[in-house]
Amino acid sequence: MILSSASTGQVMLGVAAAAAYAVPALQAARSHPLTVRGALLLAWLLHASLLVLGVVGDTPRFGFAPALSVTAWLVLTVYGVESRLFPQLQARWALAGLGGLAVVLALLFPGQPLHVAASPWLPLHWALGIASYGLFGAAVVHAWLMTRAEQRFRQAADPHSGLPLLTLERLTFRFVSAGFVLLSATLLAGWLFGETLYGRAWKWDHKSVFSVLSWLAFATLLVGRARFGWRGKRAMRMLYTGAGLLLLAYVGSRFVLEVLLPRGGSV
Repeated sequence: MILSSASTGQVMLGVAAAAAYAVPALQAARSHPLTVRGALLLAWLLHASLLVLGVVGDTPRFGFAPALSVTAWLVLTVYGVESRLFPQLQARWALAGLGGLAVVLALLFPGQPLHVAASPWLPLHWALGIASYGLFGAAVVHAWLMTRAEQRFRQAADPHSGLPLLTLERLTFRFVSAGFVLLSATLLAGWLFGETLYGRAWKWDHKSVFSVLSWLAFATLLVGRARFGWRGKRAMRMLYTGAGLLLLAYVGSRFVLEVLLPRGGSV
């Protein structure tokens, strides 16, 4: 837990990042836009510093909460870049809340220490997997924005209050495609080089099963989109299904081991 596993510097950075995230999450509608953007940028920088400190510390750790923390930071990074290109994007309060929650969870559940004999290629394998989490997370955020835009359209709200539906749809599937490529590379590396990375060959455990099921869901979505023109609710349901299965793969299995059935072991 936090008192025994996190350094003073990590606790201070985490508290500061969560406090900075709270400004756009709770005060987005009442604060000046410059204040909200400044607080979100500060929170993003503090969050990045916290992640770096966790990697270069004396005992690097990893688990379900750090994985969620990195994913949230990546989604916020994507949003920061996109908001420069598309100022109409309006998801600061939701993403700030996600970032703050991820930071707090990572402090409370910092995960297990990395094994000293871990392969030097293991961080690269994790980086591929977490990057795919981030891209699929960005796709889910865009799918949520699409749903919100459709609701505004049906309610005859201001059509200029957000990105057009077709633009959101195009961005969503770009993120899905990029995430699918990285997920494929992650699974292929685990299958071919599992013994080098983890000291054992590929094993059909819960993580592997859910990862493959999520890959199949995303593959079905992309084929359905290209071959049959899937869009709207059918495509969104498949996207949410794939994202949910992927979340269960590593984050879900580690949550069970670290929280519901706490025990030591490699990550």
